[in-house]
Amino acid sequence: MSTYNQTLFKRSLSPALRTDGTASGVAVDRAVNGGMQDAVVLVSTGTITDGSHVFAIQDSDDGSTDWQAVPAEQLSAAAPTVVAANDDVVYEVGVAVTRRYLRVVAVTSTATTGGIFSAGILLGAPRYAPVH
Repeated sequence: MSTYNQTLFKRSLSPALRTDGTASGVAVDRAVNGGMQDAVVLVSTGTITDGSHVFAIQDSDDGSTDWQAVPAEQLSAAAPTVVAANDDVVYEVGVAVTRRYLRVVAVTSTATTGGIFSAGILLGAPRYAPVH
């Protein structure tokens, strides 16, 4: 079976120019197709002119309350912190089995003009395939 039939990509943070503040991504439900066992968070940057953009990966049981940071031991790498030197980069962070919902949160500080970035979650290893 092809990769296309075993993976889904879901947007969490839409591409946007962001300055100081917190951007909380939309919840991504891992329960599609009986449950997707694997997840990879993808953060994609465009032009980053200034500021510090700190990303966090959170999970929740119901997708609306009790959002908590996914423990470091469940991540393949630390969620990125992006600065002006990180234009046009894609970061990948594997996420071990967590609670049902995932989202990406970005906290931007000390930004005058900020930066453009987005984040999504690639889900894989469905209990039932194909997913498309």
